[in-house]
Amino acid sequence: MPEYIQRSLRRITGTRQATIDTIEPGTIAVSPRRPIDRFDVGAITEVLDLATKIGAVLLDSGTSARDTQAQVEFVAGAYGIEDVDVDVTYNRIMVSARRGATLPPITTMQQVDYRSLDFTRLADIDRLIRHIRNSGITPSTAHRMVDKIVAAPHPYPHWVSTCAWGAMASGVSLLLGGGLLVAVVTFLTTVVIVAVNRRINRLGTPVFFQQVLGGFIAVVPAAVISELSDRLGVHMVPSQVIAAGIVVLLSGLPLVGSLQDAITGAPITGVARFFELLLMTAGIIAGVGTAIRVLEGVGIYLPTLTTLTRFDAVDLPIQVAGGAIASAAYAVASYAELRAAPVAFLSGAIGSAIALGVLLWAPVGPVIADGIAAVLVGLVGGLLARRALTPPQVVAVAGITPLLPGLAVYRGLYGLLSEQTLSGITWMASALGIGCALAAGVTLGEFIARTLRRPSFLREDHPHTWGSGRRRRRSGG
Repeated sequence: MPEYIQRSLRRITGTRQATIDTIEPGTIAVSPRRPIDRFDVGAITEVLDLATKIGAVLLDSGTSARDTQAQVEFVAGAYGIEDVDVDVTYNRIMVSARRGATLPPITTMQQVDYRSLDFTRLADIDRLIRHIRNSGITPSTAHRMVDKIVAAPHPYPHWVSTCAWGAMASGVSLLLGGGLLVAVVTFLTTVVIVAVNRRINRLGTPVFFQQVLGGFIAVVPAAVISELSDRLGVHMVPSQVIAAGIVVLLSGLPLVGSLQDAITGAPITGVARFFELLLMTAGIIAGVGTAIRVLEGVGIYLPTLTTLTRFDAVDLPIQVAGGAIASAAYAVASYAELRAAPVAFLSGAIGSAIALGVLLWAPVGPVIADGIAAVLVGLVGGLLARRALTPPQVVAVAGITPLLPGLAVYRGLYGLLSEQTLSGITWMASALGIGCALAAGVTLGEFIARTLRRPSFLREDHPHTWGSGRRRRRSGG
């Protein structure tokens, strides 16, 4: 029986490790195949420039500063440059190679520019690092591969991503208890938000104002249809549509990365990312608040919000399905590889089922319920991602996305605008608590998954490499 259980677990977790799992801080996962002479300035600069390019893609994709630093050190060490200092900040990576007491260090720097989220690019970089580790390709070849990855177009057209954002919003509305009408209205509203924001983004409009416009658009259709519901003979809860739109706008923000940086010892980068998160959330709040006031000015009032939306156990399958659809759609919307979608679907189903189940059967609030769900998403999603050779970050972020506190943000804003200050502040604090619980939970789950999959390394000295008297290198992976 124990052997059967072990075989079953092995099928789930697989035998592969994510690239970052094979890297521990301060050590290198492979022996350099071609150690570089410390007097060869050109060769050293070429390797450092390669490492910073790879790190820039990782950091831009939301990878934590500590994991980015570890992989930059790994790439440099794979080519024989072990004694390096790597400084990763919010939008900059600087790598300096020491060459002893008599020679000046060589330093390269890479600015991390904002690009649209593309999880396929992240997966390609992950495979490139594996290739460097396993095949020992030359730095010039690796440079060409990085340039090709960065310059490559998205794997499928924009309209596919736009429809996926709409499907994600529809899934979130089902998770919140909405019906078919809510799902359809949410889909159409989100498609308009994404299409408009994509167009104004091409004009160079700051992201803050894109969030403001997105929040405004999220409110108007729901409020108008709610006002005309009696004439149309339909029933719709506008808060479910608005909350789903808020979740879509929140989903692209660096929530997990900011908390990961703060937890894993990169507080400066974590604070910068968290401030960006708060600023973009403020843009959403401004847009939603403006829409509510404008609609009230023309005589359209949103219905008064009651307390928490209650649901029965019989509704659980539909809501879990909604969360799973939202996760898979988010993966596709972020240009993840298609093989990542089923893993994201399963991760979203697990997270939604755990969160709803805890709320339904345990006397705890949404903060604890979502935190528990996030731990399971980080753990199970991380193991499944390694099985599918998908970066764990893709699955983890997609798995917690349906649980983002869109409804709590809307309830808090509605309370503040309706002279229910105490209720509004309480819901805003709840939204902040849920967001932190999700990020911290998925970080803990990923750490556990990484520990379960951590390989054993043979350690040995390499006298031909830099710093061999102070550090030990490791082989394998």
